[in-house]
Amino acid sequence: MLYRKLVGIACAVGLVVAGLGSGSVRAQQPSAGAVALSKEVMEIKGAVKMFDPLVPGVVEQAKHLFLQTNPNLSKELNEVAATLRTEFGARRGELNEQLARSYAQRFTEQELKDTLAFYRSPLGKKLLIEEPAFVDQTMSLAQNWANKLSEEVIGRMRAEMKKKGHNL
Repeated sequence: MLYRKLVGIACAVGLVVAGLGSGSVRAQQPSAGAVALSKEVMEIKGAVKMFDPLVPGVVEQAKHLFLQTNPNLSKELNEVAATLRTEFGARRGELNEQLARSYAQRFTEQELKDTLAFYRSPLGKKLLIEEPAFVDQTMSLAQNWANKLSEEVIGRMRAEMKKKGHNL
């Protein structure tokens, strides 16, 4: 379950980056202004909140790792996990900074300003509201399509193997 959430977050990261376009990576380090604009883009798109589950998820995963080997340490591990969630939660800014720099390396300050202007426009605001539901629907449609395709592939593979004298 946690793995699925982390994979989901990773996919969301990709969608956030893809949502900004496909600019080429610039070799130079981004300016402070570009990084600041990138942080605004991340904030307006909700990318900052999207990563909130990461630290608690990693701490829980580590806790469960130790619980598997010694379930009697549940109380103590819960206490340590609570402390670590707070301690490592404070480091979330590191990720935000890295993501902002990544945006700023790929887009000029003007492109970032234009992106912000778009997301502040009525159409941009609508996109921000509608996009999560659209992404969920898209993922569901893709999963259903893949499930049907899988059934077809399995059926065909069985039929082809039967022609070769193998019953699968």
